[in-house]
Amino acid sequence: MKPLSAPIRAIDEIQEQKHIGGLVLSTSESHSVVRFGKYVIKTRAGEVKRQRYRCKFCRQTFNDLTNTPLQRTRRPHLWVRFIECMIEGFSLRKCAEKLGEEVTYVTLFYWRHKILSALKQIPTEAFQGIVEMDETYFLYSEKGKRNISERKSRKRGGKAEFRGISNDQICVLVARDRQKMTFSGVLGRGRIRTTKLDEAIGGQLSDSNVLCTVSWRAFSFYANSKGLDHYRFKSDGKQRVKGVYHIQNVNSYHSRLKRWIDRFNGVATKYLQNYLAWFRCLDSKEYENTTSNKKNMLVASCLFTVNETNSKLRRTASY
Repeated sequence: MKPLSAPIRAIDEIQEQKHIGGLVLSTSESHSVVRFGKYVIKTRAGEVKRQRYRCKFCRQTFNDLTNTPLQRTRRPHLWVRFIECMIEGFSLRKCAEKLGEEVTYVTLFYWRHKILSALKQIPTEAFQGIVEMDETYFLYSEKGKRNISERKSRKRGGKAEFRGISNDQICVLVARDRQKMTFSGVLGRGRIRTTKLDEAIGGQLSDSNVLCTVSWRAFSFYANSKGLDHYRFKSDGKQRVKGVYHIQNVNSYHSRLKRWIDRFNGVATKYLQNYLAWFRCLDSKEYENTTSNKKNMLVASCLFTVNETNSKLRRTASY
């Protein structure tokens, strides 16, 4: 029973966190919920009892793991160890080798993306003070797709067909304040647009923020429309600093992100937002490889509704 101790403690904490404001049905936010007995599931590590609930209004039954990455898992005792492998940055094949017990790297691929589908829902808090903002670009990728009709398939990432910024490039916006609160999100194909900026980050900015960006006109239009103080820096690098204002923090974040994502030899665009959320967690130092942090990452991933099944993840829409 020793291997089950960590996951069971995590599941107890999931139960406590999910029902901290009372029993509630996550799909409808209904509070007309009562306990509805317990049931036993068989896992590879033995039998486990879990609490069942029922909504008195719709008669739907559910448990603490319904619509979470752990739903219907048969190996709950392996998830904390898998998260440790994710924090350490091991490949899926290396993870499968370390976990053993007949877990294939294909299974772990879906485990990874179920966790990341939850983590990307963690909201970004409002920015404070100076906010650095810049975009970076990743090559549009249909990695894993069997039949690509528009072009020849690439190997290990490959190169864009056209020079400069085109629809072959996926725009990723990164905004970061001096307290290291970070937003990173996929904005679509090609050049950044003002409307996309407002949709992505408008809720995190206020009149008290000072914006530092490159000189691209979309940022200028956006700052003017919001009435924000704005400092611009040209890409030629001749003037990198204006007093306390610069974009060196966000450029450094770009560099770390690019180096980290290179290890995957190209990331499918339909999964890119998941990888951005993963790196944001790793870069924040919030999930260093400690026992409590591994458990906290598992608990955090189970506090958001995740409806992705293996087949849904395969069909995830691309840009």
